[in-house]
Amino acid sequence: FLYFIARMTSVPSGAKVLHASEADMQKMLAAHVHLGTKNSTHQMEKYVYSKTKDGVNIFNLHMTWEKLILAARVIAAVENPQDIICCSVRQFGQRAVLKFAANVGAQYSAGRFIPGTFTNQIQAKFQQPRLLIVTDPRTDHQALNEARLANIPVIA
Repeated sequence: FLYFIARMTSVPSGAKVLHASEADMQKMLAAHVHLGTKNSTHQMEKYVYSKTKDGVNIFNLHMTWEKLILAARVIAAVENPQDIICCSVRQFGQRAVLKFAANVGAQYSAGRFIPGTFTNQIQAKFQQPRLLIVTDPRTDHQALNEARLANIPVIA
């Protein structure tokens, strides 16, 4: 078991800053962060470590840890948490978005994303966030398109 963790978390570059401790890995394994779905896109293949007998993707925990640290640094770089908007159209991600926004002090958009929120200045709900966080790029495509038009950085 520990061999599996050590092999999955080896860093070819040797960057000590991004190394996760064994306790961090244990927490990620306990939360089943390494388990994905049976479906995977071409862009996601580089993050897949292997597949189970059932065809479920197992993610590389080191690459997951690196992306988590990168996202945490981006979020921490925003001075005012009110300038962060968390968005989720999917029902499964709405609870996570609400909890994250409550704990960080960010704004949230759970449910349908209203077109023009980032681009139409006449609209009453017009917002200019410094960072957009979405749970699923496919279902949150409207928010991503508007963030692209308004040059808003995105964590998805």
